[in-house]
Amino acid sequence: MTEPRYWDDYEVGQKFPMGSTTFTEQEIVDFARQFDPQPFHVDAEAAKQSMYGGIIASGWHVASKMMRLFVDHYVDRRTALGSPGVDELRWLKPVRGGDTLTGWVVCAAKVPSKSRPTMGVIHEQWEVTNQKGELVMTTKGINMVRRRTS
Repeated sequence: MTEPRYWDDYEVGQKFPMGSTTFTEQEIVDFARQFDPQPFHVDAEAAKQSMYGGIIASGWHVASKMMRLFVDHYVDRRTALGSPGVDELRWLKPVRGGDTLTGWVVCAAKVPSKSRPTMGVIHEQWEVTNQKGELVMTTKGINMVRRRTS
């Protein structure tokens, strides 16, 4: 991206690629040991006996890696002003070592700020699929973006 992407440049329905990332079982376990040490994330034997049949990634790990792609491939650091949060985060299918996830951001809506005329709000929908094309995660997020000055 050579030119800055301002709020004014977004179109509802526009789809942006976030790129792809691959998970290893070791990184799944390492993340979970630190942040989400449930047995099906950290213990191969317990995970095998669980409803998942093996080690799966914490949803927070999936969201964190997708956030990294979001910042690296979608956010325009010249115009992005942060986010007041997400409205919805869904983990639809387990992610396992060896899985490669690909993400997209769709501009679902855009609203000019009433209190700050120099910015607007973008409502986004993330769609994340695995290498089989299965939807594994969705998110509805909100981002504040600088508006083009007149």
